[in-house]
Amino acid sequence: MLAAVRPLTDGDLARDAVADLLDLLIASGDLLELREELQGRMVRLVYLGPPSYVEKAPGTYMLLGVRPFGAWLVSADLAAQTSREGHARLIELDAAQATETFRAAGLQRLDRQRWVASPAVEPASRLVRRISERLDVAGRGGEIEGLQILDPTTPVRYYRGRWREPRPSDSGDFVARRPQAYGADLWSVVRIEDGAATRIFQLPVDDPVLPARDEAWRLQLAIDSERGFPQRYSAEPFAGGGSRVVKFFSPIPGFAERYLQLVGMPLAGTPGALFAFRVPDAAMPDLTQLLSELLWMEPVPEETK
Repeated sequence: MLAAVRPLTDGDLARDAVADLLDLLIASGDLLELREELQGRMVRLVYLGPPSYVEKAPGTYMLLGVRPFGAWLVSADLAAQTSREGHARLIELDAAQATETFRAAGLQRLDRQRWVASPAVEPASRLVRRISERLDVAGRGGEIEGLQILDPTTPVRYYRGRWREPRPSDSGDFVARRPQAYGADLWSVVRIEDGAATRIFQLPVDDPVLPARDEAWRLQLAIDSERGFPQRYSAEPFAGGGSRVVKFFSPIPGFAERYLQLVGMPLAGTPGALFAFRVPDAAMPDLTQLLSELLWMEPVPEETK
């Protein structure tokens, strides 16, 4: 896997960074993560996304998907017109001829609105309350070996440092991960009383098609907002003018990341951020509204940048 994704980076790719890159590829649709029943249990398998495209703006298109056996996504002529920024592949074509060109290349069109489909707007308190009510009737917890919780009292700008084992002083509802015999850790929500897990259920719950981490990350965004410490993003002027560098310090759900890919461009290796996008000034008002209404995020105050 490390060898397969290394060409998507501009430098050396550390082994522990592979999972982050896979998250980006799944969020965009280059890879698909689907739930299936395998040998009597539900698992999530990763498949190659179908060759497709989505229109960023008239004449500018994002290419998505992977062909098997190392085959090129498009012909050599179209590949020569394709540029890459981060993991995103872009191509500019005459808008009047683009549909026919893509059809001849075997790429299917993705509707913009369906590609960035987002949940309904709701207060953070409602999501937190809905999850709490579900925990009220969830299965018993008990001793869970290897359980990790996302500590809401830790700084929101250091995501990896927020994960830890439960402590005897912990009580409340937490986003959690727990190991399984095969595959990645399971995303869950757990109720803890005096350091012991009393109730737990597995994500996702709202949409079985979505990756579980999408629901987990959005729930944590709601929890942080309810505690009065909303997660932050930074929007700084881009050196070339006309756009902003929007930096994020924690992961965000896939629908928000797809929206960022649609209106902006991913920036690889941005110092001081988990990931970042370059977003045109004209797109900032709508992006700010999405981050505020659907993720309850706030910009970093100017004096703290």
